[in-house]
Amino acid sequence: MAPLNDVSTDDLRQVLAEVEGKKPTQRLMAAINYLEEEDATQKEVAERYGYTAGWLSRWLDRLERLADEPFEDVVYDEHRSGAPAELSESEREQFESALHNPPEEVGVDAPAWDVAHARQYLIDEFDVEYCERHVRRLMPEAGLSWKTARPEYDKSDERAQDTFQEGFKKRRTIWTTDTQS
Repeated sequence: MAPLNDVSTDDLRQVLAEVEGKKPTQRLMAAINYLEEEDATQKEVAERYGYTAGWLSRWLDRLERLADEPFEDVVYDEHRSGAPAELSESEREQFESALHNPPEEVGVDAPAWDVAHARQYLIDEFDVEYCERHVRRLMPEAGLSWKTARPEYDKSDERAQDTFQEGFKKRRTIWTTDTQS
């Protein structure tokens, strides 16, 4: 079956004039491009928008429903709430508060907070295990920013720069509270 037998490009343009948001607009534009360009393949059109031919094919099938359903039900995705938070609001506040103090104050043997120590603190204190990537997202939300050594050599001579670089070893990233220096 050819894509969009019951929906014309004029129908798609009408819907396009009424939708809001990047994704629905992209979907409709890709469908219009595909229908109006005689020699274009689904793969070529989808790649313009950063997607695969399968993505466009699924959207052409979904847009076929415009003949029978309101456009709001077709072009917009249903809301997905995601998984419930594992930390309660008070636990999250306690975690954020702990991050604003030196790790030693809460019994963590480290000179500064890093992702591994924050993750272990969550496990020990709240019995909640997040992956490192999620903990890395929680830390800036708590008002921390990461710092790493960034040497600048613009005022030293070349030999001194070389000597310094040879002796410099990058260490683990540490997290600090957001402050301007």
